This record gives sequence, C-alpha cells and structure tokens, in this order.
Amino acid sequence: MICSVRTLSITGIRGSLVNAECYISNGLPGFDIVGLPDAAVKEARERVRAAAKSSGLSFPVSRITVNLAPANLKKTGSHYDLPILLSVLAAAGTVRRPRSDSAFLGEVSLDGKIRPISSVLPMALAAKREGIKALFVPADNAAEATLARGPAIIPVRTVQELAAGLNGEAELKEEPLWVPSRESTGGLDFKDVLGQENVKRALEVAAAGSHNVLLIGPPGSGKSMLSKRLPSILPDMTWEEALEVSQIYSVMGLLTSKKPLITSRPFRAPHHTVSNAGLAGGGTNPRPGEISMAHRGVLFLDEMPEFHKDTLDMMRQPLEDGKVTISRVSGTVTYPAECMLVCAMNPCKCGWYGDPSGRCRCSEQAVEKYRSRISGPMLDRIDIVVEVPAVHF
Repeated sequence: MICSVRTLSITGIRGSLVNAECYISNGLPGFDIVGLPDAAVKEARERVRAAAKSSGLSFPVSRITVNLAPANLKKTGSHYDLPILLSVLAAAGTVRRPRSDSAFLGEVSLDGKIRPISSVLPMALAAKREGIKALFVPADNAAEATLARGPAIIPVRTVQELAAGLNGEAELKEEPLWVPSRESTGGLDFKDVLGQENVKRALEVAAAGSHNVLLIGPPGSGKSMLSKRLPSILPDMTWEEALEVSQIYSVMGLLTSKKPLITSRPFRAPHHTVSNAGLAGGGTNPRPGEISMAHRGVLFLDEMPEFHKDTLDMMRQPLEDGKVTISRVSGTVTYPAECMLVCAMNPCKCGWYGDPSGRCRCSEQAVEKYRSRISGPMLDRIDIVVEVPAVHF
C-alpha cells in the first residue's frame, strides 16, 4: 500500500515541490521518516499519531515508512506534519487519496487542530509556479496564501474537518482573495520637522535617487528624528515590491492573518551590539538578517562607529550587489538586500567636536581614532555625507 501526497519545502525564500510517499507493510509496528528530515520533521511521528487518534481516525498498526522526496533536499520545519499524516491515512484507506494537483501544508497538534506555520507566501508562489490547483493551508495562513493569486486556497482548522472534506462528507470552502485596505499612515511624517533645511534637502535628494547617507552632528541635532521620518517621503511600493518584502517577513514568521502583506516600506534600526549573523543573515539554517529585512526600505545605523568594524564591513558586498548569499554545510541561500543605508554618528567621542560652544575636549588623535572605526571601503559606498548642526531655539 503506497500513497503519495504533495507538499512544498522552502530554501531561503524560494519554495519547491516535495512528495510525501508512504509505504505500509506487514511486520513489527514501526514508523520511520526518511529523506533528510531535521529534528522537527522526525518528531512528526508522535504528533500525527496522536492527532489521528484524537480526531477519531484509525491509525494503522503496521510497519510505516514515509519518504520525503527528493531525498537529497534537506527538509526543515513542522509544515510537513499534515502531508505525512494524510499520506499515512490515505495509504491505510482511512481517507480518500488527494488529487495529484493538490498540495498540503500545516502543523498538527496532539488534539487534531492544525496550527499556523511560517513561509506560506513563498511556498504558495512556488505552488503557482508548479501548476498546483488547490493548496490546503491552516486557516490562520489562508489570507497570506491568497496573495500568490494562483491555486485555490482551502483553509482547514482540524484534521477531522479535512478528512471529512476529502471523503465527501463535508464541503471545504475556498478562501476569498485578500485585498489590502487603504489605510492612513499615521506614523512619523517628514513634514513635522522644523528647521534643518540643508539636511532635509540632502535627504530628499537621497530619497529621490535611493542614495546611501551619512549624517554627522552633535547629540540632539535631530539625526535620528530625521532618519526615522525618511520612509514617509519614499514612493509607495509596487505590488511586486510588496510581495518581495512580504516573502522575507513570511520566512521570519512576522506576518499575521489580519495583515499578511507588507504595504509600507520597512524601516530597520538594529542596535550597535548586533552580531554579524543578525545584520547580514546566517545561522545553521540560514535566515535573513536586518539588511534583508530592510529590503526596498531603509536600514538605519545609529552611532555607526560603535558597531563592530567587521560587522560593518560585512555589508560592503550586499550593498554593492543588492543581495546576500549565505553558504553553510546544509546549503547555500540568497536573500535580497536592496535597501537604502542611512547612518548617523557624532563627530567625536564626546560628540561636540567643532561646536562653537567649545565643549569638546577631545584631542586631534582621539577624533581621528574615533572616525577611523569606519573603513574607507565602507565610506566609499556612502554617496552623501551631510553635517547636521545643533539647532538653537
């Protein structure tokens, strides 16, 4: 008894088709999952068995082997629970075999509920690309999956509901297409800034040409305030740009059922203690960093000289190429990183070098040492350097 159920995998922000093949044979009872599964996939054995019994479905007491093909592709994540469970139940004859042009995603709980997962949007786009006609996803992820505008999205809440739908005992309704509402920004607005006309002009030029900017000025001169308001004068994102950004946030699990699409340009401001992997991306299973989270938006580095020098230098190639390529033993992934870099720094350690008040007590050597924390190649990638003087009311 062999049954195959289609699902999808995710590598970086690109999805691909995977078949969950189940073979039930006579012999001592056992349950094996093969095909390069990680720990979360191996643990699916206990979840699917408990979910089936909690849903009142018969789970076979036999020798069960599930293969996730292609076997040379590493499988990570808990979204394989639902296709593994369906392949077992269909091979045992408990539910009807799903159509070959349908795919399933979802994590199952011990009581038979289907929990939401991450990376649904890139996998839904992959399903559209591969010709899948019906995609079954957790109900909380249905709105996000409809953004692919491809396969019919069928939301499911419990294993029992899905089994009844496949057996023709109940009707599974298609999720309507989610349409973003016209919302007022209500955030920080560039027009609220009074004074600093020279700096505002420089930021307007930078916004028009997507130039990288460095603001140099004493504390309280408005460097951070101006930078945080910069996204309000950037042009609205196109549909394609919104999908690109939303795919990254989907992989990070930051999309919600109420707002599954990122419609405003992102603004990311990591702390100066951020690690190399936190800024550029990385990890055992490589995940996007702050520079990718700011894709199509603004990456703001406040107190730039306080960042580790090697961390700053890691951004040199991504800023040049507009993408980050991360290589690990498990594979190589590429994340987009076309962002506008905005940096802010004090002119010296105390922050008052060159101020007419004469408050600075730093020596020339101390000032040079402070500014030398930023390498020359990094400065070459900054198009506009503007002085932000203190404003006296």
